[in-house]
Amino acid sequence: MAKEIFLEIGTEEIPAGFLPKAMADLERMIRKELEAARLEFGEIRTFATPRRLALAVSDVAEDQPTLRIEAMGPARQIAYDGEGNPTKAAIGFARGQGVAVADLKLVTTEKGEYLFVEKEEPGRPTTALLTEVLPRLVAGLTFKKSMRWENLDVRFARPMHWIVALYGGEIIPFTHGNLTSGNKSRGHRFMAPQEFVVTGQADWLEGCRKHFVTADHNERKATIRAQVEATGQAEGGRAAVDERLLEEVTYLVEDPTPLCGTFDEKYLQLPHELLVTSMREHQRYFTIENVHGKLLNKFITVSNTRPEDKQVVIKGNQRVIRARLSDAMFFWEEDQKVKLESNLETLKQVIYQARLGSSFEKVERFTQIAKGLAERFEPEAVALTVRAARLAKCDLETKMVYEFPELQGIMGREYSRIEGENPRVSTAIFEHYLPTEAGGALPSDNLGAFVSIADKIDTICGCFGVGLIPTGSADPYALRRSAIGVLNIILDRGYQLNIPELIEQSLGLLETKLTRPRAEVQDDVVAFIRLRLANMLITRDFASDVVDAVLTARFDEPGDVVARVEALDALKGAADFEPLAIAFKRVGNIIKGGVDNPVQTELFVADCERALAAAVEATRQTVDDQVGKGDYGAALQTIAKLREPVDAFFDGVMVMVEDDRVKTNRLALLTQVAGLFANIADFTRIAA
Repeated sequence: MAKEIFLEIGTEEIPAGFLPKAMADLERMIRKELEAARLEFGEIRTFATPRRLALAVSDVAEDQPTLRIEAMGPARQIAYDGEGNPTKAAIGFARGQGVAVADLKLVTTEKGEYLFVEKEEPGRPTTALLTEVLPRLVAGLTFKKSMRWENLDVRFARPMHWIVALYGGEIIPFTHGNLTSGNKSRGHRFMAPQEFVVTGQADWLEGCRKHFVTADHNERKATIRAQVEATGQAEGGRAAVDERLLEEVTYLVEDPTPLCGTFDEKYLQLPHELLVTSMREHQRYFTIENVHGKLLNKFITVSNTRPEDKQVVIKGNQRVIRARLSDAMFFWEEDQKVKLESNLETLKQVIYQARLGSSFEKVERFTQIAKGLAERFEPEAVALTVRAARLAKCDLETKMVYEFPELQGIMGREYSRIEGENPRVSTAIFEHYLPTEAGGALPSDNLGAFVSIADKIDTICGCFGVGLIPTGSADPYALRRSAIGVLNIILDRGYQLNIPELIEQSLGLLETKLTRPRAEVQDDVVAFIRLRLANMLITRDFASDVVDAVLTARFDEPGDVVARVEALDALKGAADFEPLAIAFKRVGNIIKGGVDNPVQTELFVADCERALAAAVEATRQTVDDQVGKGDYGAALQTIAKLREPVDAFFDGVMVMVEDDRVKTNRLALLTQVAGLFANIADFTRIAA
């Protein structure tokens, strides 16, 4: 009969950001353990609150199935001597399999007779297995930061206080640190801290509910959303339910209670993002807006208790936000006493990176790159681009950004607007930081795009140039994100921008800073960005072999790469693509790097050679024109017509003949065939 596994780890309050990963790790580990143990099981569910992590697995078999093991041993002539006695090889094989020599059998195969053993390994009871599996789960959970407590030799995100471990309602006994597993959970720390008995997932959820704990994080999240939205409506507005904040608050409380507070209306003159940051990022408050999206002087906090006097808690929160907004107002007024541009001089004293110089030097470098981009893609905006680039980092030296680092770019935009800068310049100051996350917003204007690309490429080339290269998961300078950002901006804006040339320009400006050979850095950065583009295209569901084939042929302009990938991917979907790919792969594999010799028609021996040469000649100009226009789909369709003469060529002649002149001429002809698609894709990379 199948039964349920239930595990709960009770702790001190775990940081909210640790819990989603911990739940995913729990599910992954129990799945791996049960599969390794050959146990059938049903649904796996995980749960988390600030004070508990829990796991439930339904329909887990009571016993392992019996395992039937078959193993082949040495050949008969090796296993037995001339008198039919077992040799050391046979004895060793039997010992290794845990059977007697007499239990060995001989089986006949295509290669002769071999020793063979067949045995059964009885399955163990699930209860016995779980006494080993569950302690491994508890000990195997890791966190970004963990701690030890008392004098125990165990680590966890926070000290543990109880462990519930059950199978079919019965306790699975084990110890971890100073705790012994049992069947008693605990309620809310303040409102119902007493223990209660658990028999499984269903009554644990109900028991938690009775003890002021909403244990299901999905239910808790939905409850908070509904409460916050209802509170916003009751206050005459609309609650801005930020999804990241909602996720965090979900893991900060066990029993959510919404409370609404207010602040002085004078603070509404501060920038919208500043107010939101002060409330959302620092206090975990939800903001309230009117029907036009303007902030009201109200906020919603979600309490982890049900206070007897809500006003006491509300007033406490109002005091906190008043103090923070008062500081923000002071910084706002003080920063405006000096021109934003005056901070550019201060950046000379700020070290951007020890080996790459000051922030001012960085600004000077990426200003030159941004100017070059403007000269190419919007010449009339060169002056505005230079202005935006020079002001882009000036707000880093404002009091507001010093206090609220997450407002960099935002405050530069606001201060520059007040000072009367061109609106495009102000927008670019903010947008040059975009995108700030995967799938995030991109610059809406060329100015922001130019400065963003320039800033990011300088960061990438600079770090690679002094040996600060990402390794594995370590990427302290977020170079992967920067590279993806550069590519997404280029593709979004439709720039025909050559990546190797952009890198070369950036490295030229970094010449005096490089600690590695420039050519080596150039190759490494190109490869780094190329890989980012490959991953981006694969995540868009393009076949990996198609992406590899295109990027192997040529990597320069990202938009051109995407166009070639789309064309080849479409061609690969055709019913007759496989024989076409096989034919062209054969061409590529035979010629290797190809030959430079011209094709000499007088050396043709067979009609199939002449037919292929004529087909190539008739096709070349059309393909060149189509490739020149970027119409890769049409070019590939034109090239595809060569399949029949290519197949006929391979059927009619051998390429690698003894006559060197004929062989070289045939290789030259095939080199011309390969040359037609060489700048589109390397067909040897296609999995046909």
